[in-house]
Amino acid sequence: MNYKFLFTAFVALMSMVLVSCNDDEATYLSEIRVSQSYVALPEDGKETATIEITAADSWEFYDSDNAKDTYKIPDWLEITPKSGVAGTSKITFKATENKGGRSCELKIKCAGKEQHINVIQGVKSVENATCAQVIAGPESKTYRVTGACTGIYNTTYGNWYLNDGTGEITIYGTLDKNGQTKNFLSLGIEVGDVVTVEGPKKEYKNSDGSVTHELVDVTVIKIEKSLIKVTDTNPEDATAPLEGGNVTVNLECKGNGVSVEIPEAAQSWLSMVSVGGGATPAVVFKAAPNTGGDRNCEVTFKTTQGGKEYSCVATIYQKGAIIAASVAEFKAAAEGDFQYRLSGVVTGLDSKGNPYIRDYSDMESVLVYKPTGFTGKVGDIITVVGKRGAYNGVAQMTSPVVEDIKTVTQVSLAEFLTKEDSKDVYYMVTGAIDEIANATYGNLYLKDGDTRVYVYGTYPGWGATGDARKNLVATLGLEVGDELTVIGTKTTYNGTPQVNNGIYFNHVK
Repeated sequence: MNYKFLFTAFVALMSMVLVSCNDDEATYLSEIRVSQSYVALPEDGKETATIEITAADSWEFYDSDNAKDTYKIPDWLEITPKSGVAGTSKITFKATENKGGRSCELKIKCAGKEQHINVIQGVKSVENATCAQVIAGPESKTYRVTGACTGIYNTTYGNWYLNDGTGEITIYGTLDKNGQTKNFLSLGIEVGDVVTVEGPKKEYKNSDGSVTHELVDVTVIKIEKSLIKVTDTNPEDATAPLEGGNVTVNLECKGNGVSVEIPEAAQSWLSMVSVGGGATPAVVFKAAPNTGGDRNCEVTFKTTQGGKEYSCVATIYQKGAIIAASVAEFKAAAEGDFQYRLSGVVTGLDSKGNPYIRDYSDMESVLVYKPTGFTGKVGDIITVVGKRGAYNGVAQMTSPVVEDIKTVTQVSLAEFLTKEDSKDVYYMVTGAIDEIANATYGNLYLKDGDTRVYVYGTYPGWGATGDARKNLVATLGLEVGDELTVIGTKTTYNGTPQVNNGIYFNHVK
């Protein structure tokens, strides 16, 4: 490819574009007009560029919270001001220093209309680089990288991972041979293929504070098919049983023999039993019994031909033991892959509908992040299994699965008295404390209007047994007249209906 020719053509094209955008009044909107729709900034970042905007109403630059949004204002660009009122205003653009060229497209919104502005700093150049150089390099710079495809997680847009031995980067979007999106499968890229791609770098900040280094909407320059690939595994999900056992990985190999690499961190529990020969070798692994949490290991298979090395990978999984824990024990545990089972009352939902749960052990709830199978609501009692994670230092359950939901129905005291006795149906009731019959166990009466109901036990939360059931009245300072909400079943004792084994939900002094 003749880069000298491309550079000359690009500069000539940009000269025509800049002139035409200054002179072509016909492209302007009546609601919002800009003096030019292309802004050029120097690489050294020492000079600014200014344009004028004439708006019929208030206006602002679109700036999404999503770091991957096409029109988000990049961190390297300073815009003053970012919004304004009707009339004519001046907008100043300034970029940080950058070598190699970069660009972005911005969007101004006004009176339901949109005006687009392209900002260019320097001239984009393509740099041959390693993954390590991409990771250390600046955003928006265009790189050409060659590496093995180690995993594909979206086959529509073409989102996958590329590793060249110096590091691994994410390919976020892959263009087809015609430069179009959403046609990744037409390229025929498979795990293990050695691929050369070209595209601009972007850094995506994850919720846990880490950064994903990406090349976005890449152009594929070359695909070298791997001479070794995984065809299938036995069992199909490549998962060894808890008590230990074998997993077989079947390969297709066109190279000279097969070598196997098990990461050092997994060699204490995973070993290789045998390696077959021929064009379709089978590799048998043995997993030791697992007394801890779920675990997995990425195994690498390699072959050579003509002095080149080709590889593919397979992930071996093993189920782990599940630790039954209270919320307090879960919070005190270290982060890791151990599986925990928690049960508690849903005390609230975050903005995305993830539940907070609380049990007898801790009055502060813990967040269950993105639980699979959760269809409950506030007040329901759920059992979940997941890992001990954290966000900003605060404990939360990650990768959770809901095992059980006990539906809790909110009713008035009067409605509660009409229900049938059942130890399996849960109700939430609220009333003013009318009398405390036993402060140790929280036996008390709730009253709402003319209805009075006996609560046999008011315990600090779900799962309380033995001494853990005692003294909530004193701990919370509950008094006659306080409004109390509890969860329990309806039973009858000596002809008197009651809330049985009440679970504290909240109270108002």
